[in-house]
Amino acid sequence: QVQLVESGGGLVQAGSSLTLSCAASGQTFSSYIMGWFRQGPGKEREFLAHIYWGGGSTAYADSVKGRFTIARDITKNTMYLQMNNLKPEDTAVYYCAARSIVGGNYNYWGQGTQVTVSS
Repeated sequence: QVQLVESGGGLVQAGSSLTLSCAASGQTFSSYIMGWFRQGPGKEREFLAHIYWGGGSTAYADSVKGRFTIARDITKNTMYLQMNNLKPEDTAVYYCAARSIVGGNYNYWGQGTQVTVSS
């Protein structure tokens, strides 16, 4: 049973930094892509970044490129999202997710962690 558990959200001021964590368990993820998404109030879910668990290559949405950094620690089976220079528009519930590198949709999701950025 795959389980993804996010943590690290909270209330911060604009310009601050925050690091989210996603603890993964239940199987070996070497053949998976792990991603971060968010959904702001009244908005659709938005892709932020992904990382190939095995090789470590990454990709980012233009909206966060240069401010957010995705990383993983294979020894801890944990993925991270370092967020810098946070803005009020970054306020959202942040989710981690996983899918096979073979293709298809993200089929494993965490429960989400709230990030609120005050101006």
